[in-house]
Amino acid sequence: MENGQRCPWCEGFDLYRHYHDTEWGVPLRDDRKLFELLILEGAQAGLSWATILKKRENYRRAFDGFDPAVIAGYDAAKVAALLADPGIVRNRAKIAAAIGNAKACLALQASGRSLSDFLWQFVDGQPLRNHRQALSEVPARTAQSDAMSKALQQAGFKFVGSTICYALMQSAGLVNDHLTSCPRYAEIGG
Repeated sequence: MENGQRCPWCEGFDLYRHYHDTEWGVPLRDDRKLFELLILEGAQAGLSWATILKKRENYRRAFDGFDPAVIAGYDAAKVAALLADPGIVRNRAKIAAAIGNAKACLALQASGRSLSDFLWQFVDGQPLRNHRQALSEVPARTAQSDAMSKALQQAGFKFVGSTICYALMQSAGLVNDHLTSCPRYAEIGG
């Protein structure tokens, strides 16, 4: 992909461009990967996605591959270890939310619903294909992300405000927010 064609938000460093070119906006229905994005988007609150992306491998290591069954069982010693880990964002509330979200995810699955089905219901199971010409047209939240946020909170999830949910929707391909001038727009179904 030539410079200048990609969505301009991803320019700056190779890892960001690679993420844009291979992952961002691709429809994702794998529960474990969606759970990972949910935790990482929550960790991003107040920070940049670039910061979290650079720490993603550390998060995968520190959070046991984002296995909700393992994370739900974290004890005080594990929380202390996470708070001492310089490879992740050491925020007690965000770590507690990750543990609580693992429990909420397991409860959702125990009720017979996958995290994927739960999240995709807000777009009727199909990606919303937006037609954005400029970054200024991309909203921070939508009616769908508002509804998702409310439902996730009611299901016991934390750090799932509407803006976080919309970022999740973008990254997991529930919406295609690549600019129409970006080759990825058409590649993933613009």
